[in-house]
Amino acid sequence: MRFMNLRRLFSLSNITTGIMVPFLILVWVNPSVKAGVMQGLMKVGLFQPGMPEEVSPDGNMAPDMSFTDGEGKTFTLSSLRGKVVFLNFWATWCPPCRAEMPSINALYERFREDKNVIFLTVDTDGNYKKASSFLKRQQYSLPLYVADSQIPGELLGRSIPTTVIINKKGQIAYRHEGAADYGNERFMSYFEKYIRK
Repeated sequence: MRFMNLRRLFSLSNITTGIMVPFLILVWVNPSVKAGVMQGLMKVGLFQPGMPEEVSPDGNMAPDMSFTDGEGKTFTLSSLRGKVVFLNFWATWCPPCRAEMPSINALYERFREDKNVIFLTVDTDGNYKKASSFLKRQQYSLPLYVADSQIPGELLGRSIPTTVIINKKGQIAYRHEGAADYGNERFMSYFEKYIRK
C-alpha cells in the first residue's frame, strides 16, 4: 500500500507539475526569465515582424519630437529627413523589450556603417544612466537616447516595445507594438532593400 502511494506521489504528471509550477511563477515574476523564454520562441519562428509596405506619396508624416543623447546633445526627428529612421521605444524593466533587444542589436550591427539609416533606441523611462548600464551589461552596442519632448501618440501609444520605421521623406512606413525578431534574415534583407530606395 505504501509503495502504491509513493508510486502515485512520484508519477510523471506530479513530477511535471512540480517542475512547471515553479517555472511559470519564475517566468511571471522575473523579467529576465520571461525575456529568455520569448527569445527562445523568436528562434523557432514566433514574433516575426511584418514587412513595411510602400507608403503612398500623401502618407502620414511622422510628427516631430526631440531626443537627447548621453552627452546632452539634442536633435529633432525632422532633422533626420533624407535617412531611414529605425526608432524603438523600450524600457529596462520590460520583458518583451529585453526579448527583442538582441535582434535589434544584430540589425544595428549589420547596418551601423550605412549612412542611409539612423537607429534610435529610446528609453521611455527617461533614465539614461540606468538604460546605459543595462545595455553595457548585455554588451549591446545600440545608440541610446531619451525623449527631450512629449512623445506623440502616432509614434508611441500605450505599449512598449514599439518600433517605428520612418522613410527618407519623413513618413511613417511601419509601426509595430510588441516584441518582434528584427534580426531574422528575411527582415534584414527587406530592410536593406528599403534603405537603398
